[in-house]
Amino acid sequence: MPQMPDMPAIPPVTGVVPYLNLEGAAAASDFYQRAFGATELFRLPAQDGKRLMHCHMKINGWDVMISDCFPEMGEGFGFQPTNSITLHLQVTDIDAWVKRAVEAGATLEMPVELMFWGDRYGKVVDPFQVHWSLGETQKR
Repeated sequence: MPQMPDMPAIPPVTGVVPYLNLEGAAAASDFYQRAFGATELFRLPAQDGKRLMHCHMKINGWDVMISDCFPEMGEGFGFQPTNSITLHLQVTDIDAWVKRAVEAGATLEMPVELMFWGDRYGKVVDPFQVHWSLGETQKR
């Protein structure tokens, strides 16, 4: 069994936390730092030195965890893209958030517009096939 590295002091995680299994988790972490201002809290490389076993980040104050896929571990550990899951970011200055994501390499899926429920809302897809919606509450 490999020796676990010293763990940094990270506050306990609570609530529902998205955990994304991706192809290219290290590149995804770099992208999320550029696109969404993520802060990487912890990174655990895999033994192959290429993939990540685990990466813990904060995006807009909330925990998000990612890792690479490990298809050699058996069925269910390979990459399984889905269009059925969207991560939502509630932000201020939505135009700046969407612009930064697109400039970092996200694809604009739905331009920001005022929605019937009163928020300004838009959607992007990142280079790792993760769908993100962004909303900004308008003064009512």
